[in-house]
Amino acid sequence: MSTRKVVLFYVFTPLADPEAIRLWQLTLAEAHGLTGRIIVSEHGINATVGGDLGAVKKYVRGTRAYAPFARADVKWSEGDGHEFPKLSVKVRPEIVTFGAADELKVDEHGVVGGGTHLSPREVHELVEARDDVVFFDGRNAYEAAIGRFRGAVVPDVRTTRDFVGELDSGRYDHLKGKAVVTYCTGGVRCEVLSALMKARGFGEVYQIDGGIVRYGETYGDRGLWEGSLYVFDGRMSVDFGPHTVSLGECTGCGARTSRYVNDETNDRELVLVCEACS
Repeated sequence: MSTRKVVLFYVFTPLADPEAIRLWQLTLAEAHGLTGRIIVSEHGINATVGGDLGAVKKYVRGTRAYAPFARADVKWSEGDGHEFPKLSVKVRPEIVTFGAADELKVDEHGVVGGGTHLSPREVHELVEARDDVVFFDGRNAYEAAIGRFRGAVVPDVRTTRDFVGELDSGRYDHLKGKAVVTYCTGGVRCEVLSALMKARGFGEVYQIDGGIVRYGETYGDRGLWEGSLYVFDGRMSVDFGPHTVSLGECTGCGARTSRYVNDETNDRELVLVCEACS
């Protein structure tokens, strides 16, 4: 088993001095030789960092020592040493960029008016008890191309910022009377998305506690999730079990693949290309 680890976590809580938190997090992560991305705003913190197991443990302990971050739900995964080229710690208006900073409200308990949290087990119980449950993908369309919940609604969005316009378009108003389960990688985007949906009249909105990562830890490739999980680091994607079959299709030959590469004509775009066609 690898001694390299990647941790993913977020905390929504009011921060009076985001710049001070940025400097502290920069110092803490640098002291332990970690790389990755940490975003701080007046709404809280969102971080994905990697390094040697012992160093990551010390960073997590140090972060949780700050009382507002003590409840951080940290998700662990295996690293390969190539996840991130450097460390980036920045202050931004939002820790996830929906373009709705003025609409989002947080208190010491988290996002105000967000969806009801469900554990992976509770998600299964809801699906078994109801016939009106709809999974709603809170990620960008290219992430959903390689993996998603069975039968999920996948909005055709290129960036997280596109979601507000999608919701306001009325395209999903037919879901307002259903039980909508939002999901995303680690849960942070759904904290905001579920609140935006409830504010727009979606009456029964849920979010998977810990996101797809926590669901995959619980059920592997034996549950309602199908395919691979796109991740925002050098690994690009992860699987939850040995029998995972990606939903992605190679642009060259149509074979199943979760392998993204930069588009040769536009390096800001990603395309699916299998090993044989690369």
